[in-house]
Amino acid sequence: MDSVVVAPPGDSRVSWVAVVTRPRAERRVQAGLTQVGLETFVPWHGVRRRWSDRVKVVDQNLFPGYLFCRSSFDQRHAVMRQPGVECVVSFDRTPAVIPDEEIVALRRAIDSGLPLGPWPFLKAGQRVRIRRGALAGIEGTLVRDSDAWRVAVSVNALQRSIAVEVDRDMICPLS
Repeated sequence: MDSVVVAPPGDSRVSWVAVVTRPRAERRVQAGLTQVGLETFVPWHGVRRRWSDRVKVVDQNLFPGYLFCRSSFDQRHAVMRQPGVECVVSFDRTPAVIPDEEIVALRRAIDSGLPLGPWPFLKAGQRVRIRRGALAGIEGTLVRDSDAWRVAVSVNALQRSIAVEVDRDMICPLS
């Protein structure tokens, strides 16, 4: 099991934390946190929705009810005061730190333009690295979905994952 890093109280280092929001409040919380000078990241992706008269692509959060914020322990009050914020993901009353590599991997997966979507968090499965293409160097868990190979990229502290469809020859097992 991967360990979760927690920030000790009084820690002045700026790190990524996961913020739990009220339902559908991610945009409002993101705007508020940005306005007070904090860096935020919400993994939006386009999803096709069909109505009776049209088809439209709408942005949805890959992790509904969560957003990521780069902040220090000292800035916790600025985060918690934002309308729509429920709490910060914590263990034993200490914020869980999201490693920079996980945020970078999420951003690269979204920016790649490859088909992606939410995926159940995986604890078991073969760890792989994508060796070529727009996602070269990203590590994840290999899963087989009916007729496609996918690499699941996980945010361990949230126990959430996304899956990116890749060609089988793009990946290699980790040593």
